[in-house]
Amino acid sequence: MITIIGTGHIYDLGRAMMFLIKNIWPQAVLVELDVSRYKMMESRPKDDDLKDGNNGDDDMPWIYKRSAKYQQKMAEENKTTVGNELLVAVNMGRLVGAEIGFIDTDAHRTMKEMWEQMPFKEKARYTMSTYRDRIVGKRGADEVVEDFAKREEEMLADMRRKYPTLVRKLIDERNEHMAKQIMEYSEKYDNIVVVCGDAHVEGISKLLEGKDIRKIRLMDLKDEKRIKEVYSDIWNHERDDQ
Repeated sequence: MITIIGTGHIYDLGRAMMFLIKNIWPQAVLVELDVSRYKMMESRPKDDDLKDGNNGDDDMPWIYKRSAKYQQKMAEENKTTVGNELLVAVNMGRLVGAEIGFIDTDAHRTMKEMWEQMPFKEKARYTMSTYRDRIVGKRGADEVVEDFAKREEEMLADMRRKYPTLVRKLIDERNEHMAKQIMEYSEKYDNIVVVCGDAHVEGISKLLEGKDIRKIRLMDLKDEKRIKEVYSDIWNHERDDQ
């Protein structure tokens, strides 16, 4: 069984992550991070440095720094830090004796390639979208998450039209890379947890042809009623397997 947990990196999902990994008790926990990014997050500076945008990405395109700063602001409003659920997954995986896998592409290289390959019109459109994101803030981010849960295929298709380079570099190519890593781990283990951004769940799942997959989506984790149902299903499923 490969359990793919779709998350949102600005939300406080640590408690849910602890419960899921503890009760699934996987042999491997694979996270949407590369090793360098993980080390940076694990030792990242205190809040004051993060608010100033000094997060170790001095050589990254300015648009990436703006996006990172926006994410940090949204995470702070949710009383967490960006990507905290990934760090919790790693730590909990180690506690249950699972092998930890960092399965993402190199974040620095991917962002630089995306910006270099992006045509001027797409850059301008993306830049304007970041201004809108900053204006609507947390309420807007929550609405996008809810809308995505209802209209995922439609929204991704719209993104492909507006931001083809971004979708190719940040979603499609990373999906392929992560799916390949997952397939390699599945040759060694039959109980794996994958923790990744919610927008990657369906794309990765389609690439894992023939594998037994269980999906837990971001809206499952954010909705109180749905998360209780997920907990109950996990608890009963794992007890039945013993």
